[in-house]
Amino acid sequence: MAPKQANRKAITLKGSTALVTEFFKYAVNTILFNREVYPSDDFQMVKKYGQTVLVTQDLALENYLEKILQQVHKWILTGSVTQLVLAILAKDTRTTLERWVFDIKLVEPSPDAKEGPGKAEAEIQSEIRAILKQITSMVTFLPVMQEDKVFNILAYTSESADVPAGEWVDTDPLAIEASKSQQVKMRSFSTDIHRIEAMVAYRYEE
Repeated sequence: MAPKQANRKAITLKGSTALVTEFFKYAVNTILFNREVYPSDDFQMVKKYGQTVLVTQDLALENYLEKILQQVHKWILTGSVTQLVLAILAKDTRTTLERWVFDIKLVEPSPDAKEGPGKAEAEIQSEIRAILKQITSMVTFLPVMQEDKVFNILAYTSESADVPAGEWVDTDPLAIEASKSQQVKMRSFSTDIHRIEAMVAYRYEE
């Protein structure tokens, strides 16, 4: 008898949306930890993507992020969001110190592409792992931020996006002046449906 072969199914929109939303959760936690926006004691180690990542134990922060991610999940599912930004600001002056930008793009299938099993989840996780490691390694060259810090999450949505009243408001893009900004393009990852491209802009003053 011939051995059974397990067929890998192509990822669904729902599955891809869940992967992207989950990545954003761990990326935000990794940034907040490594950029010392919250005390290191507020984080605990968990195993994810075949490596150790840090997530917050601060209940207020956890609930805040969870609420944001629930809405982000809905927007990604409906194709209503094109970019997510985590902005780190000086607490006292509200000056933007860093902008971590994640572009969310739909993967356009090639016209002559043959229908196949789709991209392996192990390959997607490897790409995500590389981005999280890159975020951690950036501490070695990003400017040290001595001041107390806060953060804000911005979502760039389509005009037709369903935006919950009172929870999300139109806001300043929290950009860094071009003359004082340096940018670093980061790694990307993709599923069969979404592609996430990342970069960080940081304030650099002579």
